[in-house]
Amino acid sequence: MLLDSASLYFRAFFGVPESVRSPDGQPVNAVRGLLDFIARLVTDHQPDQLVACTDADWRPQWRVDLIPSYKTHRVAAETDAGAEEEVPDTLSPQVPVIMAVLDAVGIARVGVPGYEADDVIGTLAASAPGPVDVVTGDRDLFQLVDDTRGVRVLYPVKGVGTLQSTDDALLVEKYGVAGARYADLAVLRGDPSDGLPGVPGIGEKTAAKLLAQFGSLTGIQAAAADPAVKLTPTQRARILDAADYLAVAPKVVEVAKDVPLPAFDPALPKEPLDPMALEELAARWGLGGSLQRLLEALAHAR
Repeated sequence: MLLDSASLYFRAFFGVPESVRSPDGQPVNAVRGLLDFIARLVTDHQPDQLVACTDADWRPQWRVDLIPSYKTHRVAAETDAGAEEEVPDTLSPQVPVIMAVLDAVGIARVGVPGYEADDVIGTLAASAPGPVDVVTGDRDLFQLVDDTRGVRVLYPVKGVGTLQSTDDALLVEKYGVAGARYADLAVLRGDPSDGLPGVPGIGEKTAAKLLAQFGSLTGIQAAAADPAVKLTPTQRARILDAADYLAVAPKVVEVAKDVPLPAFDPALPKEPLDPMALEELAARWGLGGSLQRLLEALAHAR
């Protein structure tokens, strides 16, 4: 089970009231919400291994070099270390607490400089020998869905309690494409939330129809360049005019699957890795029942 950590703690932050606070009055809604979510995932899905994947770089320069508008609207400030992501004021202080708790519990936490959590997830999903559950609220990761390899996405549809189990059949039903072609669909339609313009005038439905007709993004571009292929003049012009964007967008949209990963132990911890540190964190932040539920879920996992 691979967790898109930032996606999930954002969901927890907005799904749990800010009235959930530490003994000294600081919000811990994202911390406690995430711990409860992980406890439920472990209980309901009984994974053999669990990895919390993190954004060591939420906006990698190599993606910005290809498409300068990539995630531009999320930039809060530019510093010598790079762009800082805009995060709610009361969420930012909770992120280090989340990381410290995961480390003390002993849940593997993996982030790699120069890459997003999506890329870590893509690399782990590609190399895993058995079935993989990717837990994320980010539709971009639908591109990893692969029924033949048993890779599915558990996508929160209501808070963090109700998950959509996303397989190829569901993707075809909802978007007209299977996981293997989802990145092509995303390139064509674009994504304003990531600063990806897409091909002007080609929305999701048209993109799905073109992919069904020509098989892939490469096939669509070849068709547009061939006057003998039947395409409306408008569609042909739109695809040809977007040649520069289409030359770089796939590398931006597709998750990396060759990230150099550090050594880590993905096994579920039956007991806390650092009980003393965890006890201090629990007292300092008032983690109470949320932490206990997680520890019980881990202790009783198969």
